[in-house]
Amino acid sequence: QVQLVESGGGLVQAGGSLRLSCAASGRTSSSVYMGWFRQAPGKEREFVAAISWNRGRTYYADSVKGRFTISKDNAKNTVALQMNSLKPEETGVYYCAANAGTGYATAGGYDYWGQGTQVTVSS
Repeated sequence: QVQLVESGGGLVQAGGSLRLSCAASGRTSSSVYMGWFRQAPGKEREFVAAISWNRGRTYYADSVKGRFTISKDNAKNTVALQMNSLKPEETGVYYCAANAGTGYATAGGYDYWGQGTQVTVSS
């Protein structure tokens, strides 16, 4: 089993920045990707960014390219998401996820999820 705990959420004005962190514990060696998803009120959970655990290759949703950066520290089993130029429509609960498959952009491809951290962007 893998346990994931997110932190770093909060309230920020439009155009501001936040850095989210995800701490993983348990047997994480079988994970292929670590990903970030978000879910706004009344909407489906959507892909934000992912990183391959071994190679460090990054993937982003088109809507966040150039503004968000995902990174990892294998030794500490942590993943971070730096979010810049935040928009009000990006308000929601942000989740960290881990999987042992080959996919990265679909929520159903992930096996483990954190409890989420709230991000609120005001205008």
